[in-house]
Amino acid sequence: MDRNPVRIDLALQGGGSHGAFTWGVLERLLEEPWLQIAGISGTSAGAMNAAVLADGWAEAGAEGARSSLEKFWKRVSGAAAFSLLQRSPLDRLMGRWTLDTSPAYILMDLTSRLLSPYVLNPLDFNPLRRFLTESIDCNRLASSPIKLFITATSVRTGRGRVFRNAEITADVLLASACLPTMFRAVEIDGEPYWDGGFTGNPTITPLVRETDAHDSILVQINPRERPDTPRTAPDILNRINEISFNSPLMKELRMIALLCQVADPGTGEGARWAQMRTHRIMTDMLAKFGASSKLNAESEFVAMLRREGRRVASEFLETNGSDLGKRSTADLDVLLAEC
Repeated sequence: MDRNPVRIDLALQGGGSHGAFTWGVLERLLEEPWLQIAGISGTSAGAMNAAVLADGWAEAGAEGARSSLEKFWKRVSGAAAFSLLQRSPLDRLMGRWTLDTSPAYILMDLTSRLLSPYVLNPLDFNPLRRFLTESIDCNRLASSPIKLFITATSVRTGRGRVFRNAEITADVLLASACLPTMFRAVEIDGEPYWDGGFTGNPTITPLVRETDAHDSILVQINPRERPDTPRTAPDILNRINEISFNSPLMKELRMIALLCQVADPGTGEGARWAQMRTHRIMTDMLAKFGASSKLNAESEFVAMLRREGRRVASEFLETNGSDLGKRSTADLDVLLAEC
């Protein structure tokens, strides 16, 4: 598509290895030179995708961003080949991507309900730390032309904190992805933090206030709705987590919808809210996988999610690309009727 440049913001949800879907979306969007990324807000896996992209862009533009994302996910999937968390023979035979019958996953799930990570993981080992250190130059990230907003949740206050480019380190990204039952709280400036999904998954308001783009694209990987009532214990817990991690986003989108309706379109911050255009990229495929699949980072699964991300992003561009820079393609007003 040959057209005038459009400045966009990206809002990236977290979801473990399902973040490979977001990788595919980002890779496809980066192939469009008319799309210029002003800012990215991310949480958990979304935070890592955001930081890797912004660092790669600072080094070598769009091609550098694509290359950095590919190297990061290959490191993750390469390490997964040696992980104890593997699909069981039954899962493989049935063509399932979950770890529900994996002995290592079952043991980890059961022990995490009885023992804290301070007992189970006294050395505070997290394999992602090495991948992030190898994938991101924090000094370069601080000067990236793409503004970053990474959310983590303060354990002490329960409030979300948004970290910006110059503040972002491997610890900040690990804090944004810190599931309390799996990892010890990550301390930053003496303050302990847990997963940002509890308070913003992702946080969108800074994109509107602090970038010059008027189009925000939400890449959503946590299913909002499911047609059936969960009946098994794993399915119930999975649905509880989906609702919990989607709740902050839904509340913020409702607030944004209200602000867009009442904002003064004249000048100042009101004009920014009035001019905001929202878009959404998501897939029904992810709703087919259970929560345990978010810990499955084997290369075949990651590659499949990447392909799906590229496919859905291409479909979005074909259907809604001409609307970018002109009008919203996601109707937020329907959320106000749910209040």
